[in-house]
Amino acid sequence: MPYRAPLGDFRYILDHVVGFDQVTATDRFAEATADTVEAVLAEAGKLCETVLAPLQRPGDQHPARLENGVVRTSPGFAEGYRAIVEGGWVSIAADPEFGGMGLPMTVTSAVNEMMGSACLSLQLNPLMTQGQIEALEHHASDEMKALYIPKLVSGEWCGTMNLTEPQAGSDVGALRTKAEPKGDGSYAITGQKIYISWADNDFTANICHLVLARLPDGAPGTKGISLFMVPKFLPDADGNPGARNSLAVVSLEHKMGLHGSPTAVMQYDGATGWLVGEPHKGMAAMFTMMNNARLGVGVQGISVAEGAYQHALAHAMERRQGKTPVPGAETIAAHADVRRMLAEMKAQTFAARAIALACAVAIDMGNATGSAEWKARAALLTPIAKAFGTDTGIEVASLGLQVHGGMGFIEETGAAQYLRDVRVTAIYEGTNGIQAMDLVGRKMMDGGEAAFRLIEEVEQNAHSVRGAYPNMATAVWNAAESLREATEWLVAQEMNDRFAGAVPYLRAFALVLGAHCHLKAAMAEGEDGPRTRLARIAVKRLLPAHGGLIQQMREGASGLYALSDGDLAA
Repeated sequence: MPYRAPLGDFRYILDHVVGFDQVTATDRFAEATADTVEAVLAEAGKLCETVLAPLQRPGDQHPARLENGVVRTSPGFAEGYRAIVEGGWVSIAADPEFGGMGLPMTVTSAVNEMMGSACLSLQLNPLMTQGQIEALEHHASDEMKALYIPKLVSGEWCGTMNLTEPQAGSDVGALRTKAEPKGDGSYAITGQKIYISWADNDFTANICHLVLARLPDGAPGTKGISLFMVPKFLPDADGNPGARNSLAVVSLEHKMGLHGSPTAVMQYDGATGWLVGEPHKGMAAMFTMMNNARLGVGVQGISVAEGAYQHALAHAMERRQGKTPVPGAETIAAHADVRRMLAEMKAQTFAARAIALACAVAIDMGNATGSAEWKARAALLTPIAKAFGTDTGIEVASLGLQVHGGMGFIEETGAAQYLRDVRVTAIYEGTNGIQAMDLVGRKMMDGGEAAFRLIEEVEQNAHSVRGAYPNMATAVWNAAESLREATEWLVAQEMNDRFAGAVPYLRAFALVLGAHCHLKAAMAEGEDGPRTRLARIAVKRLLPAHGGLIQQMREGASGLYALSDGDLAA
């Protein structure tokens, strides 16, 4: 499918919306100059347009398959992966000490979005490796870092994350996988894991599995879980792949979408593994990888939104049907409802992209400065970026199919693939419901302090531009004030009442932030140009939904439980 990298949007958001200049002003990221970032994004965009985008349809039509215990990947994926690693795109944010570029997470997120738009199934592979690199950088021993990280950075080896088990979905603490000490510093790992993305392939020399398991003295629940490195091939004395480990891909799942990305059931039969971090502290180590992946998955949703929008726009600009209300216009893009769909797709994609990049900036600032305030903002924005980014991908992909009309339901157009591929992003790496509960629970343990600081910034910005944009600024200020009042109400409630309204609250928060980002984009434009006109779509057509969402949030849990099981079954 043809794809055009949205380099102009990235540059504009970095320069005028999310404050990327703060990142480049730090000592840690001083080398990420405007020229460097522009060159990096341009080169990555070229790779995505010319090498990866042509793999999108083959990956869907010729899924990965399991042959004699080995995964055979989709046509062209091996060559596409080689192009990714040769460009150094796996290791953009990795520590230069191990061969990485050391660039900000903000730049990594932009590159990952482009790769996901071009071919989401293949992009999942380096995303998993990036998360593993970060987990090892933070938690592994120096010896393990020296052995594994350079191989992961170079792309010679790739990484996975093994959490879920058949009886333990989102309840990770119910896992049964065991780790028995072998007396030589290693452990025997036994158990089964499911939903393992890219558990095997035919283009890297080794696959490094990070596996959650319980030591014999591990307490029940998540507090007794440890994390282990369990490679497919055991490294020999020279650090090269040696003997095959006692693990296997049992089967590959038959999925709704992402056919080119093999999702496996993994069996560990006394496989040799090594402890990552401290005993019984595996969840803390794994959450380093998961938080990285949660932002990455939010970006995947935006990837699909961009691809689906471009696909729908191209169709709307070519398809001729019916008499249009615009003199001289003959394509369906001139019909009011099609115009509405395209405008809302574009506005929501911009908002989700800006929120994700704002989250990445907060992560970079926290890493560069050690500031508790920046780290709190990153923590607050992560569930919003993940949930809103993936919801946006699903909604935009669905609208894209609608723009195609009946042909959208026909596989040959390729419109349906976007919706099939993106649907899982609202489920994996923590469902969007869990993201919302994390937002109103763990992320509000500060009494809402981080949320109130962010809301105050939105209000101050809106107030500062009331003279230039009175209608939009007033609408954004009023929405932020409603959100502030909703947050005050929320933090005073019992946890289950918070949980009952968590999803609408997160959505309302995202709509306010999205409108805020659009308003900043309009401010920077300084005239009635395309970004100002798009901002009006966001503020007048998307933002008003926040009021109904806040009202829904305030209903609490009582009405839900007033429905008996019999009522639900009737």
